[in-house]
Amino acid sequence: MIAAFAALALAVPVFAAPEGEAGGHGEGEYNIFAGDFGNILWTLVIFVLVIVILRAFAWGPILENLKKREDFIRDSLDQAKEHRDSAEARLKEYEQKLVEARSEATAIVEEGRRDSEVLHRKIEQEARVEAEKIVARAKREIQIARETAVKELYDLSGQLATGIAAHILGRELKVEDQERMIDEAIDEMSGLQAE
Repeated sequence: MIAAFAALALAVPVFAAPEGEAGGHGEGEYNIFAGDFGNILWTLVIFVLVIVILRAFAWGPILENLKKREDFIRDSLDQAKEHRDSAEARLKEYEQKLVEARSEATAIVEEGRRDSEVLHRKIEQEARVEAEKIVARAKREIQIARETAVKELYDLSGQLATGIAAHILGRELKVEDQERMIDEAIDEMSGLQAE
């Protein structure tokens, strides 16, 4: 298009009116509509020739370069769209993985909390059972110690009573008499304790 205007600008002086045929106009003025047929014909031939040459050597490469540039821009836009779509897909995938990781972490924390509660209850139960065993063992030991102490007390009381009785009677008792008196004393003390 620019080449056509340039050719037209070059052709303007050809249409200039020859001297003396100004037609009432001032001398030296140009009129593009004044001129002869030969100049018009040669101007048109040159114009067409310039257009043909420009089309063969300039417009073809220019249009080809513009087509290549258009294809390059279209390909670049398509690639950019693909990259954007891929990035959005990856972003969604990462967001999904993040949500899954958060839910997994929450599940792990909940499981740890439940496990700690179960362990706490188990330790508490074991401690309670162990304490009950210790208390029961202590009660048995106390009962055994009490029974032993009571028996020793009874034996000692019986020996004392026998010793006193022997002293009072002034003689020594036989072993059978002594055991019989101890048993009687134990029975009496058991009766007193029961009351």
